[in-house]
Amino acid sequence: MAGVNKVILVGNLGADPEMRYTADGTAVCNFRIATTEKFKDRQGNMQERTEWHKVVAWTKLAEICGQYLSKGKQVYIEGRIRNESWEKDGVKQYSYKIEANNMQMLGGAGGRGQDQDREPEPPFGRPEGGAPEDDIPF
Repeated sequence: MAGVNKVILVGNLGADPEMRYTADGTAVCNFRIATTEKFKDRQGNMQERTEWHKVVAWTKLAEICGQYLSKGKQVYIEGRIRNESWEKDGVKQYSYKIEANNMQMLGGAGGRGQDQDREPEPPFGRPEGGAPEDDIPF
């Protein structure tokens, strides 16, 4: 049976993205986003928990992320979890990244939720294709 490895995150960038290129010229963009959940504890007090996620984008999506994203911007990310492991001082270390295959910028120019009433832009990274709206037969 096939497995599913899909992640969807909505969060804010903690710093400006880091752009680089591999030896063969492939664009790579790394950035971190924070997701925050609010909940009530057993005593009824509001609590907040923030998780940080490492995200990597490749090729054209990397170039778009590097050009348009910046610290504080809110983004929607779709991708898959990738793990990395290495040894340090004889101890195996692990790290997890989200390999993005789709990104959508949310909020307004400041990235802090302005313009939430307007229609969002179509996401970057989706496959091209499909009929234009004028050609839909219904």
